[in-house]
Amino acid sequence: MTKKLIILLGPTAVGKTDLSIKIAEHLHTSIVSCDSRQIYKEMNIGTAVPQEKQLKAVKHYFIQSISAMDYYNSWKFEEDALKLIANLHVDNNFVLMTGGSMMYIDAVCNGIDDIPTISKEVRSSVMKKYADEGLESIQAELEQLDPTFYNEVDLNNAKRVMHAIEICRESGTTYSSLRTNSIKARPFDIIKIGLTRDREELYNRINRRVDIMLKDGLEEEARSLYHLRNINSLNTVGYKEFFEYFSGNIDYDEAVRLIKRNSRRYAKHQMTWFRKDKDITWFNPENENEVMSFLQERLNN
Repeated sequence: MTKKLIILLGPTAVGKTDLSIKIAEHLHTSIVSCDSRQIYKEMNIGTAVPQEKQLKAVKHYFIQSISAMDYYNSWKFEEDALKLIANLHVDNNFVLMTGGSMMYIDAVCNGIDDIPTISKEVRSSVMKKYADEGLESIQAELEQLDPTFYNEVDLNNAKRVMHAIEICRESGTTYSSLRTNSIKARPFDIIKIGLTRDREELYNRINRRVDIMLKDGLEEEARSLYHLRNINSLNTVGYKEFFEYFSGNIDYDEAVRLIKRNSRRYAKHQMTWFRKDKDITWFNPENENEVMSFLQERLNN
């Protein structure tokens, strides 16, 4: 039988975790998380890590497995996830991956161009230039190093500008010349199941989730990570707003309002990205029987 990777995806707070547990138990398989923030050990409440009983019910991978101080990206996830999936497929024809990180999902399904690993020296140098000289300085360097990508990128996205400069410096060539956007073959079939809800219902769920996080101690968790606020992994909804509060730039109520607003905006961004993928079959997570019937039919093919 052909090996299969089932991907259960959808926006934040839609209900992926509960359904993923049921699917994994039904298929007697493990869960590979594709959440770019739940992977960090220090980030628990603010990333909605599955509850302890859920983690005990089914073996999870890439949940709180590295430190927020460790550099990690979608290129590394592609490499690590493919190795893990291959190992899991030795004993089980079916592997379940779930999450909402668009780049991580795309990396596993389609692959990422062979970009060189960035040395700590190059990364530190680019970050220092940005910190010391500001956005205009790194924009100017990118224009000089790679005018083609300069004309394509969102120049206000400092993270992307810095990443392109890092690649140019490390490789000695342009970032644009290394981007082939070719789809890589995978030794398994991919089944994509998307979960969606009415927008108002989803937004209400997001607001309620934030309220629960606050009750569970999100402010205290964010305060314990305040000293790491300049690390990229902490540039995350739920933490960055509290960092602004701790710095005295906004008050508590405004921080909470922004967390809810930015969470809703992120969900909208996720759905905009996912809707471009015609290979996704969509379901309301309440229609569990429909999901299971669809899955069984696809697995038998």
